[in-house]
Amino acid sequence: MKSAVLIGKHYYCEETTLKNDINYSLYLVTDQSLLKKYTLQEAVQQALEGGITVLQLREKKANSRDFYEEAIALKRLAKPYNVPLIINDRVDIALACDADGVHVGQTDLPVAVVRKMIGPEKIIGASVQTLAQAISAEQAGADYLGVGTMFPTATKTDAINVSKRELKKILQHVSIPVVLIGGLNEQTIAEFKTCPVQGFAVVSAILAKEEIKKATKKLSVQINTFIKE
Repeated sequence: MKSAVLIGKHYYCEETTLKNDINYSLYLVTDQSLLKKYTLQEAVQQALEGGITVLQLREKKANSRDFYEEAIALKRLAKPYNVPLIINDRVDIALACDADGVHVGQTDLPVAVVRKMIGPEKIIGASVQTLAQAISAEQAGADYLGVGTMFPTATKTDAINVSKRELKKILQHVSIPVVLIGGLNEQTIAEFKTCPVQGFAVVSAILAKEEIKKATKKLSVQINTFIKE
């Protein structure tokens, strides 16, 4: 879908992505503590060039002003690549920066409440670990589910692991996209080659690498092979 944007004294056409057309295949969740030699913006720029399809800004320690300013900066970076920006937890930040959506966990605001706050056009993702949570989130208006963690991960030590059996039940009973998260990298992603999920959310598999663009491209090729098959 195209829309006109005013830049200076001229209007330019740009592509806008409808929420039902989102490609969740390679979903990057940020964590500044993993960065070795880049700023977050530099790292995200490389990841965008490498082929991420969704970007989630996760800032557990930043104050509201810093979170907002980082969100504005990342939104500006992601826009030319038509990559949606999702804000983790903070509905107020998502509204303030006009992000594409928000992702909430089981202890955050309920999905139904978030939907009332951000309206029907924005994306809502929900973290789930059980079939009951997945069904509830879909019924409440979530657009996609983040299922995990699939493997133990140092980026979220309090997370509950999800068994492959539970994942299978979730996939059988929901109709919205499922994105796996937790301990996913080039090796562990391969275990889901025949699993009908729509995407993989990664953190350290991209941000902890010395060559972020190269690592992103490698994951993108691997995941796209799975999804096309």
